[in-house]
Amino acid sequence: MENHNNKIRIGLLVDSLKLPAWVYTMLERIKKSDYAEIDLVVLNDGYKSKDYYLDRIIGNREYWLFNLYRRIDVSLFRPNRDAFAIMDAVGLLEGVPVIKVQPERDQYTDLIKARDIGEIKEYKIDVFVRLGFRILKGDILDTPRYGIWSYHHGDSAVLRGGPPGFWEVFENHPVSGATLQILTNELDKGIVLGKTFSSTDMLSVTRNRSNYYWNALSLLPRRLKELHHLGEQRFFDKIRAENIDLEFSPDIRKCPKNGEFIGYFIKKIIELATFKLAKFIFLQQWILMFNLDQGISGPLGNFKKIVPPKDRLWADPFVLYKNNQYYIYLEEMEYNDKGHISLIVMDEQGNYENPVIVLEKPFHLSYPFVFEWQGDCYMIPESGANKTIDAYKCTQFPDKWVFHKTLMKNVKAADATLFFHQDKWWLFVNIQENEGASNWEELYLFYSDNPLSDNWTPHPQNPIVSDVRRSRPAGKIYEQNGNFYRPAQDCSKAYGYGMRINQIVVMNENEYKEVEVRYIEPDWDKDIKGVHTLSKEHKLTVIDAIYKRSLLS
Repeated sequence: MENHNNKIRIGLLVDSLKLPAWVYTMLERIKKSDYAEIDLVVLNDGYKSKDYYLDRIIGNREYWLFNLYRRIDVSLFRPNRDAFAIMDAVGLLEGVPVIKVQPERDQYTDLIKARDIGEIKEYKIDVFVRLGFRILKGDILDTPRYGIWSYHHGDSAVLRGGPPGFWEVFENHPVSGATLQILTNELDKGIVLGKTFSSTDMLSVTRNRSNYYWNALSLLPRRLKELHHLGEQRFFDKIRAENIDLEFSPDIRKCPKNGEFIGYFIKKIIELATFKLAKFIFLQQWILMFNLDQGISGPLGNFKKIVPPKDRLWADPFVLYKNNQYYIYLEEMEYNDKGHISLIVMDEQGNYENPVIVLEKPFHLSYPFVFEWQGDCYMIPESGANKTIDAYKCTQFPDKWVFHKTLMKNVKAADATLFFHQDKWWLFVNIQENEGASNWEELYLFYSDNPLSDNWTPHPQNPIVSDVRRSRPAGKIYEQNGNFYRPAQDCSKAYGYGMRINQIVVMNENEYKEVEVRYIEPDWDKDIKGVHTLSKEHKLTVIDAIYKRSLLS
């Protein structure tokens, strides 16, 4: 039972070896890792239900409306990849010892008996992962060296209890959070190891849960890897520092009974009907807006609109200033088609030409990040549909672009943004690590000596942001008064709803830190419903915005 390879010894607390897909995927990742190994399974032999909430409400007449909704929601809104599809882990865990226990149970808690604790201790487990049982009390909490790590699927600063993912949808919370914590005997005093925040799917609890469970599964492997890399002292010093200001809300939520559910359901139906009706009357169209008279910090009400025809959108503006002209590269997309990159040329008085196509591929292109290096112009458009990050070189300025090099491949990436700082090139990009999650939620950072490298070094804090409210890049990083600012999209209330301007406080090969200094919401014009990209070059500032236009005129 000794550990001969210095890996973290993992024990699993489960109710069954038939596991939901998100758990199976997480364990598969741990098993393949070089930082941890699964050395023990503790199986709850006295628990037969596969879902704590369903166990309490199925067959209970007080919850029959919730049960009916749940069945309809599951049948109507199937996720692309179901986080809760049942997978048999017998093969995955072959050769791992299994200890079956029958805990003593009261209304809410499970207490593992002393004779079982003695057997479990023989395996010298470093971390137990709670993937079953109910609220655990007693000696089991002190058995593993580094505690019992457990997920709470919900934003613990806003609500606790459950059902997971339900209240976020029916109370219109813009984000659905998940927390990884170390359990203690005080129920609400767990040590937080990490949090992540996903955009709430306002239409379906089923899809909402699946998305943010897929996103959250990475919390555990990342923290285990960090513990292995830093060692016990440095890791827990860091965790203690992060927990200084954390407090939990006393608001405990429960499954809605019939009377309560009716009220929430009627309200949700009215909201959805209103939303659907608005889509028949109004067009939500991405447009451009610009200003030549002020800096980034001025009022957005002074910006002038550049409105495309009703059959297309213009978004993701990036600007180069050359020869006393502004060259605005943008995503152009006719509805029900893929996007391509177009160019608008503007003079210093704000007069502009109609856009012309400069780059088109068989797959969708957007976010045309343009930059100059060693006398040449390059573009890195988003090509997530191709699972690559590609660079194009301008062979005849401004409209002839040819493929130059693939910087990364086999990656579902969005909105790659380069920044040169302290003699290094830094690459910010959203990456979808887990199939089934979105690519809005996690920001990764890489660095290299060459902006066209195909060998980027990942930052040790990756992902440096795991929050849909401020992860996805929203344009070039810019300098103002000696400080550097990273615009980020807020995709919580809706895709492209707003922007958060973050000052980069620390950025080096070991550490990254930013603080939010400004939040830009679409509140300056009743017809503007979103804003998500900003580009500043010379005297010109360009943004894009969702513009509400009538379809009846």
